[in-house]
Amino acid sequence: MLRNGGALIANALNDRNLLATFRIEDDKTPGGRGKRNEGPVTVTSMTGFARVDGMEAGYRWVWEVKSVNSKGLDLRFRLPQGFDHIEAVARKRAAEIFARGNLSINLALQRPKKVPALEINRDVLEKMMTLAAEFRGSREAVCVESLMGLRGVIEVVEEETEAEEFVAARDAAVATSLEDLLSELAAARLGEGERLAAVVEEHISEIEGLTSQVAALAKLQPERCKARLTEQLDQLLDGDSPVSDERLAQELALIVARGDVREELDRLVAHVAAARELMAGGGAIGRRLDFLCQEFNREANTLCSKSSDMELTRIGLALKAAIEQLREQIQNIE
Repeated sequence: MLRNGGALIANALNDRNLLATFRIEDDKTPGGRGKRNEGPVTVTSMTGFARVDGMEAGYRWVWEVKSVNSKGLDLRFRLPQGFDHIEAVARKRAAEIFARGNLSINLALQRPKKVPALEINRDVLEKMMTLAAEFRGSREAVCVESLMGLRGVIEVVEEETEAEEFVAARDAAVATSLEDLLSELAAARLGEGERLAAVVEEHISEIEGLTSQVAALAKLQPERCKARLTEQLDQLLDGDSPVSDERLAQELALIVARGDVREELDRLVAHVAAARELMAGGGAIGRRLDFLCQEFNREANTLCSKSSDMELTRIGLALKAAIEQLREQIQNIE
């Protein structure tokens, strides 16, 4: 095995610039390792698949990678014997490109078929000829072809170890294919991310629309509460000992205060704006969007618990459903 195989592969990978548009910089946010800032910024999915094949000096190989959701960056390799030195370099390169995802990377290698070399052991053949001649009476009477089938006369010559230069060229070509593989996976995840971003934007717009409906309905709550309270008092007292307007105003103020959802509405509006800002910024935003969904859900739960109106409760439940649909989609975002 080539002693400097890891260094040669590292050089081969560094020489490739196919993923220059995905340069990673440190991101201090808790949501991910890095943020891409070269080229157009966009949302990236964690799901994708890529396949690259190659050939060099009689060797054929196929790289395959499958990426699925994960809380962090998990890399799993299945490599043929003798290619373990690729793993460390590949891990480093993948970490530079991807922030999150569970990547299963496989390399299938087909070695060139070689016809074994045969060699006649002339010393053994000569001894066999001498012994056979003793029984036949002369060497001319001995059948050489029959002696060839005896053990030890014909030997299989072991192949010499492949030249170091040959192994280096093969490993460099395999490393180049690995870079192509990671490039194709990055492109696949970006394409999936673009489609995913459109769906996420639709859910954010739906949440924004439901929030506006809650805001419009919340303005009507004081009058509705007053009418409902007056009706309930009339039914309870049946016209006897009417409640004073001052007392009615006090009770109404308590009911309205308990059902005031203005704070929840303000936070929902702020969360919608924050989600849109994250989507516009792109990069590794999956964790931060997931945190926003938790905040969305908290406000929706509080809104429903404060609601004393059937219509407001209905909108609150629709809001929770939209938030859950949003959360399901952002689980795929890097």
